[in-house]
Amino acid sequence: METAISELVDAGVSRVRACEVTGRSRASHYRGRTTPPARVPCPRKRQPRALSEDERAAVLGALNSERFAEMAPASVYAVLLDEGRYLCSVSTMHRLLRAAGQNGERRAQAVHPASVKPELIAEAPNQVWSWDITKLHGPAKWTYFYLYVILDIHSRYVVGWMLAPHERATLAEVLIAETAAKQNIDRGQLTLHADRGSSMASKPVALLLADLGVTKSHSRPHVPNDNPFSESQFKTMKYRPDFPGTFATIEAARGLSQKFFTWYNHDHRHCGLAWHTPATVHYGTADQIRRQRASTLDAAYAAHPERFVTKPPTPPKISNAVWINKPETEPATPT
Repeated sequence: METAISELVDAGVSRVRACEVTGRSRASHYRGRTTPPARVPCPRKRQPRALSEDERAAVLGALNSERFAEMAPASVYAVLLDEGRYLCSVSTMHRLLRAAGQNGERRAQAVHPASVKPELIAEAPNQVWSWDITKLHGPAKWTYFYLYVILDIHSRYVVGWMLAPHERATLAEVLIAETAAKQNIDRGQLTLHADRGSSMASKPVALLLADLGVTKSHSRPHVPNDNPFSESQFKTMKYRPDFPGTFATIEAARGLSQKFFTWYNHDHRHCGLAWHTPATVHYGTADQIRRQRASTLDAAYAAHPERFVTKPPTPPKISNAVWINKPETEPATPT
């Protein structure tokens, strides 16, 4: 098209007439003939209200800190204001996060340090307690009664329990304080282990343990085997033949709990305790009972030795050390 117009112009035809003959608009013709000048980008002026690089880094550092990593920018903004600090506006926080590719759900982006595997040993009663809360079904759907239980892991003795219509850290605080006083716990004597439930990890409970001189310990997230003694005790309770599916009233639930814990502490021969009851191990009478068992077995062997093929019978011994997550022993290095 451009070539035809150029030939007509060279032959003496006006450029306007040449465009009419060829059917090309003059605007398109002239636009095609001229090369637009190269655009030189104009440098953007830095806004006087813009944050400096150091200030931007400080804002991102605060937002990604362990303290604020799971909080929304608006919440971080409010907390900092309450502390007398102002870094930038909420919209600027969002803009910096978006530029860093961190916009979206912040809890999913938070990076937490690896949880430490708890390794606890109890060589006597009242050295390590485990506690937890379980739900007992109430009379209607989605109604529950909450059973708080504190267990000594060495003796399996239930040292304290409480039944309440709701779960509250303040109730747990009362139970722990009363149980520690009843068992005459000295400062530095006890470690209290629990999972990471809201009541277990609450600030009131943490402050109470600090006041009592009790060391706190927590399971790793989503690892029920880190709290095996409490889980096992709850299973024993709920698999009893007389345990109902639901409770009509909290008084009924409390009555069954009282009956169960009396049986569990004083009548239940525990396989983990060499078939002694938790009460005899907790209060130090298990050795005497073991000697009585040994005397009975000696008499039986003396009367009918032919009935014991391999060796004279002896009662099983109670383990001196009870572990939560016993460390694996490393094999000896050959010399």
